[in-house]
Amino acid sequence: MIYFDNAATTAPLEEALSFYLKAVKDFPGNSSSTHGLGRQADRELEKARASILESFGLAKTHSLIFNSGATEGNNLAIKGIAHFYKNRGKKLITSSVEHPSVTNAFKELEKEGFEVVYLPVTEEGKVDPLSLEKALDKDTILVSIMGVNNETGAVNDLSALADLTHKFPKAFFHSDLTQAIGKVKVPYSKLDLFTYSSHKIGGLRGDGALIYLNKIKFAPLSDGGGQEFGFRSGTVNVPAVMTQAYVVKEALKGYESNLKHVKEISEYLRQNLNIPSEIRFNSPIDASPYVLNFSLINKKASVVLEALSEKGIYVSSVSACNSKGEPISEVLTAMGKSEGDARNSIRLSFSKRNTLEEAKTFVLAFKEVLEGVINR
Repeated sequence: MIYFDNAATTAPLEEALSFYLKAVKDFPGNSSSTHGLGRQADRELEKARASILESFGLAKTHSLIFNSGATEGNNLAIKGIAHFYKNRGKKLITSSVEHPSVTNAFKELEKEGFEVVYLPVTEEGKVDPLSLEKALDKDTILVSIMGVNNETGAVNDLSALADLTHKFPKAFFHSDLTQAIGKVKVPYSKLDLFTYSSHKIGGLRGDGALIYLNKIKFAPLSDGGGQEFGFRSGTVNVPAVMTQAYVVKEALKGYESNLKHVKEISEYLRQNLNIPSEIRFNSPIDASPYVLNFSLINKKASVVLEALSEKGIYVSSVSACNSKGEPISEVLTAMGKSEGDARNSIRLSFSKRNTLEEAKTFVLAFKEVLEGVINR
């Protein structure tokens, strides 16, 4: 099996699974309980919180809310801030290529009377800081722009974008870092809020965090027992967040060596899939090497994807057939790509556990599939 769909989810690290199973056995208590086992679990919960903040270099400035992942974190960050600070202003800014958990949160706020500006992107899929500078004004209370695009790997200049936002004292800067943690350099200390999911870095599904400046408040999205500072009620999965602390530390610690390894894989594929008559690359040259996106010129991506799947090779495609028809990539459309390219893209995405040998096998299998698939 060759698994090149790590941007969707990455298999848990074996060490992380072992860590989790041990934690489940050793700390069975509910961290909200007042008895000995509960207090023991609560201590581990707070150790995990402190460890993660320390790993990001934010122990003194930021706080952390554990949650089910970036989708929940994005909703709390965006809706929670909009509702809590709406008396300061009702203008919100995001980009036209965000993950649906960001875009749809803003669309809901539009229905409530908030003004939302969707910034365009360049041909490379990035937000031009000049476009943000033009959109910002005294009524802006939140800017939310992702670190790395989940479809193309395009990397935004978060440092410049955050600096522009902070020229307006009432505005906070949030970034969805789901595809960025441990994969690109991030100016964590400049971000007022950021979100991520553990399962993108070798952790567990259904686990993630929202990290935010200590001074920030939110309007909670749900009511309950008041866990996680009252912003996210519900029993915390202590063994999962302990595991999250482990994988965050490993991802950040292994940044340089992992990047070098994945770059070798990505560059090999770029060179050996460079077939101008059949392929157009969508990922910019300076994209995160963990994501490589291209469109098929003559073949149907969904058919090629299925043929690869039959060979035990797993990648993703925007044009995968489903009962509602064939979706089109809004990200590629926003980049100015043709409708054909936007419907027939394939995304390869990697982890540190992929190998150059897998890349070589993929190239051979891919070219064989192309030869056997009729033109669309």
